[in-house]
Amino acid sequence: MKRTYYLFNAGRLTRKDDTLKFTPTSEDSIAQSRYIPIETVENLYTFGSLDANSSTFNFLGKNQINVHFFDYYEHYSGSFFSKEYLLSGKLLLKQCDHYQKRKKRIQIAQQLLLGATHNILKNMRYYNTRGRDLQEIIHKIEGYSPLLTETTDVDQLMGIEGNIRVAYYQAFDEIIEGFEMGNRTKRPPSNEVNAMISFVNSLCYTLCLDSIYHTQLNPTISYLHQPGERRFSLALDLSEIFKPLLVDRLIFAMFNRKQLQKSDFEQTLNGCTLKPNARKRVVEEWEKRLSETIKHRTLNRSVSYKQLVRLECYKLVKHILDIEDYRPFKIWW
Repeated sequence: MKRTYYLFNAGRLTRKDDTLKFTPTSEDSIAQSRYIPIETVENLYTFGSLDANSSTFNFLGKNQINVHFFDYYEHYSGSFFSKEYLLSGKLLLKQCDHYQKRKKRIQIAQQLLLGATHNILKNMRYYNTRGRDLQEIIHKIEGYSPLLTETTDVDQLMGIEGNIRVAYYQAFDEIIEGFEMGNRTKRPPSNEVNAMISFVNSLCYTLCLDSIYHTQLNPTISYLHQPGERRFSLALDLSEIFKPLLVDRLIFAMFNRKQLQKSDFEQTLNGCTLKPNARKRVVEEWEKRLSETIKHRTLNRSVSYKQLVRLECYKLVKHILDIEDYRPFKIWW
């Protein structure tokens, strides 16, 4: 079964027959070379400096293996994508049409935010019934929610989404024990909670991007976030829906279970980041969460959290091809 491999150390990646060989090059690393059978690799996440030649990337490309890169501060910085193998001119034209026509675009954008807001409120209500005083914030977000279907302007939608996020992040200090978040800060994160949000958000964004790649959707054509140069904005759209389930619940659990301590973070003039060992623990928990399964109401079978993201892409394809109206994923448990 294929899986994601995370490369935390700096090293050299080479091909050895039908196997990948990763040799750490860090002076402080005593790890030995690791051999990775190509048939077990779904994608690679690299957090350290990676040295690889064109022959290695050709080998990765022929096997449809994507490589995602993160910088020193744990921000997503780019990807190597193998040649697109699921091309569809018809879908591309339809996807562009749904962006260019205001009514079609706003319909998708509204659904994306309705799903995200539902999932945010699901988290809030869960903790509100478990001793957190979140009712005032819940009422505030519930007040914003009807506005999502009343506006016909994407910029206004983004403004409402921003207000919902500000209110939601105010609840983090009430939900998380032993740490304070304060205001949301990104580049750089100012404290431990902000560092965790930025890091796991990057993992979620990359998961959505990888799922899009395995469909016929074009990741640069989006509906909620404005398409722009050098970014895959459709992945930003989809990640809004899944951050409450995959990112926020993971953050709440790891802090409240004391799986992360203040000593797991490094505070510098450039902000706050996770230390390497803590980063590995977060990734381990991330992979566990992605492999969790639930009984899907429509499919009537068990699907993993990771598969939910791929299914969301397929729903969007059906909508764009006028097969079935798009309805966003909403947490039901």
